[in-house]
Amino acid sequence: MDISRRSFLVSSTAVAAGAAFAQAEAQPAPGHVMPVPMPRGFNPSDPALKYELVIAGGDVLDPSMRFRGKRDIGIKNGQIAAVAASIPADRATQRIDATGKLVTPGLIDLHTHLCPHLGLGLPADEMVGITCTTTAVSAGDAGAHTWGAFYHLALPQSRTRLFSFIHIASIGLAGGLAPGEMLNIDYANVDACAKVVAENPDTVLGVKVRITESVVGQNGLEPLRRALRAAELAGRGARVMCHIGAAPGNLSDLLDLLRPGDILTHAYSGAGNNTVQNGTLLPAALAAKKRGVIIDVGHGGGSFDFTVADPAMQQGMLPDTISSDIHSVSINTPGYPTLPWVMSKFLALGMPIEEVVARATWEPAKIIGRIPGLGTLQIGAPADVAIMELVDGPVEFVDTRSNKRNGTRKLVPVLTIRGGRPFGRPPLPTPFIY
Repeated sequence: MDISRRSFLVSSTAVAAGAAFAQAEAQPAPGHVMPVPMPRGFNPSDPALKYELVIAGGDVLDPSMRFRGKRDIGIKNGQIAAVAASIPADRATQRIDATGKLVTPGLIDLHTHLCPHLGLGLPADEMVGITCTTTAVSAGDAGAHTWGAFYHLALPQSRTRLFSFIHIASIGLAGGLAPGEMLNIDYANVDACAKVVAENPDTVLGVKVRITESVVGQNGLEPLRRALRAAELAGRGARVMCHIGAAPGNLSDLLDLLRPGDILTHAYSGAGNNTVQNGTLLPAALAAKKRGVIIDVGHGGGSFDFTVADPAMQQGMLPDTISSDIHSVSINTPGYPTLPWVMSKFLALGMPIEEVVARATWEPAKIIGRIPGLGTLQIGAPADVAIMELVDGPVEFVDTRSNKRNGTRKLVPVLTIRGGRPFGRPPLPTPFIY
């Protein structure tokens, strides 16, 4: 497939782009949602500014600025304070050598299950070493009646920045993968779901629903219709994230219900009743993509098939966001859905590294739309940074249907910085003030 024409220009324009980047003067990519605020507590142009942390010599890639090049990154007060060709060593309290490493905004995973207090959840911070994820979205772990566990336990205990979709089922995923939470339609309480979404706009992005035969039973598309009503009732642009697997009935009927801005997750699932049938992308799937439905990967333990993804992408349904669907079951499957590994599979499918990184940083950040500068390395943005190795060499990937795909590159996590503090390293000592 020929996606190379869509790739970023990183040759003759790199020097000019780099100068603009270092001065924070370049214009962000189209779709920018929230302007990055002025830095707090320091003047980035102060030549004597002392940085708390400098990430030195890395191959910096920031899709929001359409920039890639060797740069040093200075961090102050938990914010990006400088991106420059070189920052003198004596201006850094702590320095990390990233020579030969790929340095990107901290990864943002739009579909996870990182609430260990509910169902399938894993502890978010314990996953950072293998995911480079600094921001994660809980995909329906909590429903209206279990939201308190997420709000009072997962959120305050996590350094990882967490957001959530509220499950249309009031019990959420409390039962794990089985039994299906929508076998009893009475759990789909529209008013209760809408209330939680409306009352928590800083944390909740919308409504989650799973439309799979084993989950909905005889209720068909009714849970999706109720999820849509709850999102509309909640207002504030609440989205619906719709999981598909072996969807009941005609999949086109489901796709036609989704609104612009809603999210189709597991879009390349091979679980049955796929978006690709007999090698051909469903017209309704392409129509959904064109009208603004967000195409999300949601790899998981049973929801990503190379034989669906490849023809879907060739026929126009590229992913808008690359997500892992990491949880306590999927992490132990051969597909190994950590976000860098899932991203690596899309390198094997022919996507340029710039686009792969964009779909796991800048694009999900725009969908979240709550934090100025999220998913970027712009001056004043949160100092969330991922350091990875882009390793060249033969690699074999496996999907969730045991199909294999050979690749030539993979992303390997090295270190993750959240709010200016590296995971796995103690914070610098702060003097007591008497």
